[in-house]
Amino acid sequence: MEPWKQMTLGELCTLRAGSAFKTQYQGQSEGEIPFIKVSDMNLPGNQICIREANHWVSEDVRAEIKAKTFPKGTTVFAKIGEALKQNRVRLLVRDTLIDNNMMGALPKPDVVDPAFFYYRLSEFDIASTATGTALPYLTVSTLVQSRFTIPPLPVQRRIAGILSAYDELIENNTRRIQILERMAQALYREWFVNFRFPGHAQVKLVASPLGKISQGWIPGTLGDIAAEVRRGVNPDDIEPETPYIGLEHIPRKSIALSEWGTAKEVQSTKLAFKKGEILFGKIRPYFHKVGVAVVDGVCSTDAIVIVPKKPEHFALVLACVSSEPFVSHATQTSQGTKMPRANWDVLTKYPLPVPPAKLLSIFSESVNNAVGLIENLVFKNRNLRLTRDLLLPKLISGALDVSKLDIETS
Repeated sequence: MEPWKQMTLGELCTLRAGSAFKTQYQGQSEGEIPFIKVSDMNLPGNQICIREANHWVSEDVRAEIKAKTFPKGTTVFAKIGEALKQNRVRLLVRDTLIDNNMMGALPKPDVVDPAFFYYRLSEFDIASTATGTALPYLTVSTLVQSRFTIPPLPVQRRIAGILSAYDELIENNTRRIQILERMAQALYREWFVNFRFPGHAQVKLVASPLGKISQGWIPGTLGDIAAEVRRGVNPDDIEPETPYIGLEHIPRKSIALSEWGTAKEVQSTKLAFKKGEILFGKIRPYFHKVGVAVVDGVCSTDAIVIVPKKPEHFALVLACVSSEPFVSHATQTSQGTKMPRANWDVLTKYPLPVPPAKLLSIFSESVNNAVGLIENLVFKNRNLRLTRDLLLPKLISGALDVSKLDIETS
């Protein structure tokens, strides 16, 4: 077997920055080509590979803005600012456009396996090569000089095969979480917006302060069944290993809170929360950061901790505050320009009809079952990531020899 070689990043790949993306083309849900911004790397389905996009463009638009796509197998990452420090690295699985605040590394296939290259780069501290202090940024001329020890291609493929097995399981679990979330939201939309619940055909729509609702339903507001809890905690009074959730840990458009830090990072007053309580990101609510805590811990004061006033209302409260219409309402009623904030006193007035107890019980059972499955999948993914992250540096460095392992690779 060939020995491992010292190579520069410039010998392993071609580096290229992304393209400027005109505001008028952002937010389109249709098109042939996904356009990824730095914030899109945190979408629930994009934790490893880029599979989801908030922005799509047509081939005609791509030609107009003179943007060049990055092919499948490219590793992408932020090239400027705070996101660069977070060292987020993702792998493209289809031709994709990326924002000009990002950079793509196109591996040279005769030298390095694309999947191995992704894992190698994810283990590298890209931010350490940045220029500037107040606003760090990457330059191609500096980055290409970074040196790596690289094994022969057959060993690269074996290493990538081992790590990919973990990531495929993580991605499968993530997709299951997304399906469960969509099912819960579809059920909420059908029952509480369209009033199409089991037996709805036999129930009249009647006038109410909320407009027409099903007969027997109680017209009300979110504040009737949910409350904000504020348990302020001084950092000196928190055990260092207590789970800490900042807004950066809450994914966009997913209730699955699978990431958290520890309270030893905390330097200011925080809020305590308990397992099963709902965290709603009130800063820039349009980021749609809402999740269910799977552990006890502390969170940023930029989150609202929401609890149902009665246990039987949990599913309805969660479905409501994580819905697109509610987040849009929170955005429209937020205060401030640069850093708009949602106001709980305003949100409590959000209209919300409550069905009879029997119907509510059926709805709650469905949603609560989904939340329970999501929690199980969250912990499965955490364990898979922990194992993979322990293996990654040992495999990448050669501390674990895989040269003689019979691993099927592609």
